[in-house]
Amino acid sequence: MATPEPKTIPEVLTIHRPDQLKALGHPLRLRVLEALGETDEALSNRELAQRLGVDPGHLHFHVRMLLRAELIQQVPSDKGREKPYRAAARTLKVAPELVSAGASNLHTAVMDDLQKAQAEHAAEGRFRFVRVTVRVDDEKALEVLSELVPRFEEVEDESADQLVITAIMHPHD
Repeated sequence: MATPEPKTIPEVLTIHRPDQLKALGHPLRLRVLEALGETDEALSNRELAQRLGVDPGHLHFHVRMLLRAELIQQVPSDKGREKPYRAAARTLKVAPELVSAGASNLHTAVMDDLQKAQAEHAAEGRFRFVRVTVRVDDEKALEVLSELVPRFEEVEDESADQLVITAIMHPHD
């Protein structure tokens, strides 16, 4: 259901629910939030897809997930079938209690995924692990990793097997 469009987007939304945190788990959804957070203008799925350079059908799934998690809002419009969306806030903040609970769950989920994938695919040579240690600040490293996402979307082939690519970044002791 459409909600009235406020004049400006609130500055901060604190995430308290696990489903909201899960909704942030895909790079394309993060790009949608970033695009909507940069403007007070509401954008339709088609307009978002054009700005992000992705297929509108592929994007629709991700937009619906963000909408269900209340990280974006649908706004009233006279655009007919085009439903415009806006960010729920310019900045998202994760509640401390969710971070501490999530860290343990994240560790377990990542380790389970890695062990399962290694057991299922290592023998056929389809499980790869890459580790790079570099001297670069956190923001620059995140910038470089973020540049990979659109590149993967450019080369994506719907007929190919789906791959999971996980990047974990932390200081080296």
